[in-house]
Amino acid sequence: MHVGFITSEYPHELFKKGIGGIGTFTKNLANQLHKGNYKVTVFVHSHTESKVFEDNGIKVHFIKQKKLKGFTWWVNRKYIQQYISSVVKKDNISILEAPEWTGITAFMKFSIPLVIRLHGSDTYFCHLDKRKVKFKNKLFEKKALKGATKIVGVSHFVAEKTKELFKLSILVETIHNTINPNQFVPDHSKIERKTLLYFGALIRKKGVLELASIFNKVIEEDKEVTITLLGRDTIDVFTQVSTLEMFKNQLTAEALKRFIYIPSVPYEEVDSYIKKANIVLLPSFAEAFPMTWLEAMVLEKQLVTSNIGWANELMINGETGYCVNPIDHQLYADKILDLLSNPTKAKQMGEKARQVIKDKFNSETSYQENVLLYKKVIAEC
Repeated sequence: MHVGFITSEYPHELFKKGIGGIGTFTKNLANQLHKGNYKVTVFVHSHTESKVFEDNGIKVHFIKQKKLKGFTWWVNRKYIQQYISSVVKKDNISILEAPEWTGITAFMKFSIPLVIRLHGSDTYFCHLDKRKVKFKNKLFEKKALKGATKIVGVSHFVAEKTKELFKLSILVETIHNTINPNQFVPDHSKIERKTLLYFGALIRKKGVLELASIFNKVIEEDKEVTITLLGRDTIDVFTQVSTLEMFKNQLTAEALKRFIYIPSVPYEEVDSYIKKANIVLLPSFAEAFPMTWLEAMVLEKQLVTSNIGWANELMINGETGYCVNPIDHQLYADKILDLLSNPTKAKQMGEKARQVIKDKFNSETSYQENVLLYKKVIAEC
């Protein structure tokens, strides 16, 4: 079996843009498939250049974006389709997989099965974020979903919510995102006491702005605590100004003194910042089944997360950390202070978090679910 992935991002030194959960997922699963002696090809579409190279046994194609004023969406899709189709034929690829985000495979047709994996569409995130989705994006996403041979969600929550939003009547299976625990080794010797860390894009839907008010309350109780935001700044969708500046403007003078901002760093450097943090804060309002949460849990971090939707499929409130609605600023702050005040209990929560990943979300074993899915889809076509 030869699996092809279609993606807009891929963690590699040659890929200069930011990496999100889809890129991390793709590389993790590609590595597991390759390790299991399956062939893997990754197609990174709409890139700034064309390039083909090997990445630890995985063939990677950067496909340069084709532009035509007013028709780039059509011209680029047709070029991507033609490019991938030629490689499918030449290299005997058995099955393709793509995310549903902005419906990149809308209006594409392939000679082999296409699996669409639900990592969270723009329609899905806009719904959770309570804002209007672009008509074009919803149209493309619906068209892409309708053209899939099989649809699979990375959580039960995203699967059911997507069916509801797009009025899908077909069966959508769930295969949770997973991670390889052997690649993430906890190191508590590096922890810097009373340090809080948020890592990921600085964007409203991930609860970043709530953290400002939460941290103000933490500082009122303990003036030695620091908070670090690690990630790419974005322009806020509602105010059209920097999310970072909005965050800083909400901080009290005392809290601002204890705030640190670190712009995006290469993917392979992120875990060093996670290891140094005393507590990791993940207050997101909109996720599917986030890789950032898996990474923090597998590193035995003390966690305070949100309690929305997907959270209950991954976190166990009071056992792997605390799950709190981010709009409840006082309760969220109280849970942070509780972890700081009870290091033994907090350490046990971190250990339990890693054990949950090893038992339930371990890519070393669960990647076989994807192998069985691919083989079943191929056999039925």
